[in-house]
This record gives sequence, structure tokens and C-alpha cells, in this order.
Amino acid sequence: MEGVSVEKIAGKLQLSSYFEEMDLKKRRILAPDVNRPALQLSGYFEYFDQTRVQIIGMVEYTYLEQLKLEQKKQIYGQFLSYDIPCVIFCRDLQPDALFLEMAREHGIPILSTGRGTSEFMAELIYMLSELLAPCITIHGVLVDVYGEGLLIMGESGIGKSEAALELIRRGHRLVTDDVVEIRKINEHTLIGTSPDITRYFIELRGIGIIDVKTLYGVECVKEKQTIDLVIKLEDWKKDNEYDRLGLEEEFTEFLGNKVVCHSLPIRPGRNLAVICEAAAVNHRQKKMGYNAAQELYRRVQANLNKRDDEE
Repeated sequence: MEGVSVEKIAGKLQLSSYFEEMDLKKRRILAPDVNRPALQLSGYFEYFDQTRVQIIGMVEYTYLEQLKLEQKKQIYGQFLSYDIPCVIFCRDLQPDALFLEMAREHGIPILSTGRGTSEFMAELIYMLSELLAPCITIHGVLVDVYGEGLLIMGESGIGKSEAALELIRRGHRLVTDDVVEIRKINEHTLIGTSPDITRYFIELRGIGIIDVKTLYGVECVKEKQTIDLVIKLEDWKKDNEYDRLGLEEEFTEFLGNKVVCHSLPIRPGRNLAVICEAAAVNHRQKKMGYNAAQELYRRVQANLNKRDDEE
């Protein structure tokens, strides 16, 4: 079913419902944006996005309070005739009896929260943006390494899960093994999560399924993580040329967003966990403004220029 249910949002944000008998599962939210219907409550409906959650704050509430009964009937009837997902009253503001009566007639859920309007709207928009974001599923392992989201990819059986297990033993946190759900939050942010059914499980060939949360503790797992770096594991091939300096970064693309990608050849004796740690720290250092490859290149150029000057 498309969208997210009003019941899920109400549960996550601890909202109270005025209509206990109303089934909030059937009410679906399809848009990540919200609307404060000040213009609509004053009678302007030329442009009104009825797919958005409607938020009533102090401005809208005080305006409605000063309306006469006949004006309220007209405005409420027009406003609630649209198939809006729900109406949320902030700051514990209490809708009047007429509003509740007409909302029940039209089957519109009315919810309330004690939180401030701006603060609540910001959290609701962020939550809806995440839940309604475009999503793809890929084969890989996602681990939080020193705060960097490290997505390990490669052919089946190449050693992704074993590398993740060693990283966990070294104090890092597992997000998901085998199946990674990637959501595009915005043009710069990709969030990786695990399907509910496989959350915190790792499959090790020859051993079977292990529960990381149970074996190593809750400090070794994480529910979601931004994807900052991709490591592609591949079999070592003698004839292939591999990047040894890292002056030019390679990228891979998910949902239109580019992510830095390193191809890592696998040979017996290579410690994948240590290499992944080094890659994560190096990527973090680059984001902070220092690039070791560029520094080496600068030193080499300076040394060559020095020799030319001496000659």
C-alpha cells in the first residue's frame, strides 16, 4: 500500500486522537510536506494540496475563535470536505465541538500534541521525508565505522559478512547484512536501513545465522545510517590495474546521488577489517579538508622544483 498510515505517525510522535473508533490505518499520508491552512480557513481554496497533513497552530486557532457560528459552519464544511489525511492541533489547543462534529461526519482524523508548532512541524516533515523517500534494495553490508556509513558490496561469498563481523568485534556497529534498503532523503543524503525480518542478523557460510545484538550487545548495532563510502570487494586479478595513490576519486550512484567508491582486491592474508577502518578514517579526513594523496603530490612537486633551482 502506498504512503504511510496516520496510525504509524501518531504512534511515533505520541499523538492523541479525538476519535478512538476511527481506523487510522486506512488513512494514508502520501506527501512529505505539511500545510498550515491559514489561507484556507479564511476562505481561499484556489490552491489547496489536500494530500498534506494539516497543522493548526496558535495563529489559525485564534482566528477560528473569533469567527461567528455561521462563518464557522461554512469554513469548516468547505475545509473538511477535502480528503485530507488528518488535522493536528498543536500546543494542546482544543478544537470546538462543531469542528469535531463535522470532522467525524467527513471521516477526517483529528489529532493533538502539546508540542510547539514549529518544532513539531520540523520533526514531522523530517519523519515523513524519510518514510516517503524513494527506496531501492541492494545486496551488501552496511556498517557504521567511526561514524562513517561504510557500504560493503561484492559478489556473493566474497567475504562481506566476515569483514563486517570482524569490524563488529573491533567495536563498530552493524546496520544490516545481506539486504540494504537505501532511501534518498535529499540530493545529498542517502540513508541505509535493514528490512525488519533480517535486522541485526548475519549469515556466515559454514556456521549459519547469528544474532549480533544478542551475541555482542546493543552497542554493536544501529537502526539506520547515512551512506558515506562504498567498498567494492573483488577477486584479485594480476592483470588489473588498481589505484595506488587516490588522487582521483571514483563514484557509484544510488537514486541519482553519487557516493565515493573504492574497489578493494581480495587476496589471502589481507585484513579486510583494518583496510575498511583505514578507508573510513581517510574518507573522514578528506571531508575535514586533508587529502594525503594531494599532500604527497605537493611534496613531490616541491622536491622537483627544489632540484631544478639547485641545478
